[in-house]
Amino acid sequence: MIGGRVAIAILIAVLSAACGSSPKTYFYTLNPSEPPRSSPGSATYSIVVGPVTVPETLDRSQIVLTTAANRVELSDFHRWAEPLKSEVGRAIAANLARDLDSAQVAASPQYAIANPDYQVIVDVQRFESVTSDAVTVDALWAVRRAAGGETRTGRSLVREPTAGAGYDAVVAAHGRALTRVSQDIAATIRTMR
Repeated sequence: MIGGRVAIAILIAVLSAACGSSPKTYFYTLNPSEPPRSSPGSATYSIVVGPVTVPETLDRSQIVLTTAANRVELSDFHRWAEPLKSEVGRAIAANLARDLDSAQVAASPQYAIANPDYQVIVDVQRFESVTSDAVTVDALWAVRRAAGGETRTGRSLVREPTAGAGYDAVVAAHGRALTRVSQDIAATIRTMR
C-alpha cells in the first residue's frame, strides 16, 4: 500500500518535470534594416502592397527549412510571428517607404489608404531557407497605377547567403533578400511617376 503511494508520487513528480521542460517556442519577424526616411505627412503619393501570395507549403506558422532537393523540415519551435504572406507584405511596404521618400506606403489588408495611387501585388514563387548556407526568394510582382490603369510587371530572383547558422541567420537573410526585391519594385515605381 505504501509502495503504491510512493510509486504514484514518483510518477506525478516525473510527469510534472516533463511538462515543465518543454522547449521554448521562438517567434520571428521580417523587420526592415532601416526605418523610413520621411514622415507620412510629407507624402505626395500613396502605395498599397498586397495582396501577397506564398506557396501553400510555406503558408503556415512554422518556419520551413529546405533540407534536401525534395525534402523540407517544419520547426514546431521556430515560427513566424504572423502569417508569412503578411510578414512579406509588411517588410516590402517598410522597404518601399524607406526607398521612396515622398510615398505613403501601407501593407494590405491592414492599410488605411482608401484610394492608393499605386498597388503592388506580389506572388512569391520560392522562399527557400537552407540553414548555414543561403536563402532564395523568387517573386513575381506587378505595380498598377490607379490613374490610367497602367501595369508593369517584374520578377526578382535573389539568393542571399546566411551570415551564420540557425534561424536568426535565416530570417535575417530573408530580410536582406526582400530588401533587394523591394529595390526592384521601387525602381519600377520611379519610372512610372
